Amino acid sequence: MTTQAILQGALSLSFVIVGVSLLMIVWRFLSGPTLADRVVALDTLTAAAMGLIALIAIRSGFSLYIDIAVVLGLVGFLATVAFARFLITHEAQEKETPPKRPGRKRR
Repeated sequence: MTTQAILQGALSLSFVIVGVSLLMIVWRFLSGPTLADRVVALDTLTAAAMGLIALIAIRSGFSLYIDIAVVLGLVGFLATVAFARFLITHEAQEKETPPKRPGRKRR
């Protein structure tokens, strides 16, 4: 067995593993009951997509794909930070709003 055959076998197995993980992440993103679950799934989806792009770069030998994966990582990080900030401000606004007291309705 040559090193090239081992590399191709490992790449094929890696594509299968990353593909299955992408399907599971998308399922979690669609079925997540809360917004926080969806944000974590989106961040994980970005990481898995970076892995897929890296695998494509290894298989094709075209190194520009690595730059694309790095840019995707930066954009994914910024999106995660923006969603986290949104969740923090949303929770703070909910705490500031006083609960409604039951009372008589005016006619």
